[in-house]
Amino acid sequence: MQVEPLASQPAGGGGQIGRSLSLVLSGLILGVLLSTVGFALFLRAQGSMGGEAPGADGEIRAEERIVLRLGHVLDTGHPVHAAMEHMAARLQELSGGRVSIDIYPSAVLGSEVESLEQLQGGSLDMTKVSAAVMENFVPEMAVFGLPYLFRDGDHYWQVLSGPLGSELLTRGEPKRLRGLCYYDSGSRNFYSRSRPIRTPDDLVGLKIRVMNSATAIAMVEAMGGAPTPIAWGELYSALAQGTVDGAENNPPSFTSNKHYEVCKHFTLDGHTRIPDILLIGTKTWSRLSPQVREWVQQSADESSTFQRELWSRETARSLEIAAAEGVTIYEVDPAPFAAKVAAMLDEVEDPAVRSLARAIQETE
Repeated sequence: MQVEPLASQPAGGGGQIGRSLSLVLSGLILGVLLSTVGFALFLRAQGSMGGEAPGADGEIRAEERIVLRLGHVLDTGHPVHAAMEHMAARLQELSGGRVSIDIYPSAVLGSEVESLEQLQGGSLDMTKVSAAVMENFVPEMAVFGLPYLFRDGDHYWQVLSGPLGSELLTRGEPKRLRGLCYYDSGSRNFYSRSRPIRTPDDLVGLKIRVMNSATAIAMVEAMGGAPTPIAWGELYSALAQGTVDGAENNPPSFTSNKHYEVCKHFTLDGHTRIPDILLIGTKTWSRLSPQVREWVQQSADESSTFQRELWSRETARSLEIAAAEGVTIYEVDPAPFAAKVAAMLDEVEDPAVRSLARAIQETE
């Protein structure tokens, strides 16, 4: 975070140097001035890297301009990046230009885990990560990986927008990570090369690419499939070569990576809904005044609403693209799929995750 005065300070005027002063004395004065300026610049640099804020009480003063640095791994065409730009614009408006956000996309500042670590250290102010990645810092986030936990999209957002979702955003604070809002990343769905998946029995014998997640592996195994963890960047070639028979993800990911060229069957079963989370480091948050915090939170909330609308349109567009490329899209009853994995909830070892899952199921 960079902090600088809103207006430049007038330079002090110097009187005429008498001709009687020696060159040695002039050099000494110049040296003192340069040392003073250098030390002031050092202190300011320390403040921008997460040290003490300029105010006497450690809080950034209202008359100073704040620049927050936000890094993420997505490309500039992604709805989440558009939402961040929307947030940056709204924050400028709300603060009258006092607070701005510099956005660094496409992992130029590091991976999601690396970005979280930078937030913890204070060298980065904000980032976006998948809730699945947050499991490494907040174990309760594993609840989002449980299959068929949410009845539908409305139930999903009812939970995220309610007390449970708000409370989850704060659970990372002991790890110096504070959640600001959720972004939609859709539901994950099965797709395959060789045959349609209309019921869980159609998964029997199929090698399905999954994330390297114990929950995802257990889910596919429970349905009779053969879960195969493969890096996302290697999936297209794995599908084309028949290393795996199918995979699972949301429609925009399916079309943007051109998996429709290989897989002609897409099943809308919606087995998991794992949100993205916008976070700010508590080192940064603690230095902001209550007014600035209010502006940041309001602009984040508005960006979440904006992104949900973008995501909905992008999902519909992606399904249209897939259909135009010859993909058959199947709308199925998720109940038989959910029945196959129902026992997974009882097998959750972490009592906090199990309790949270029950509370989500009971949310109307």
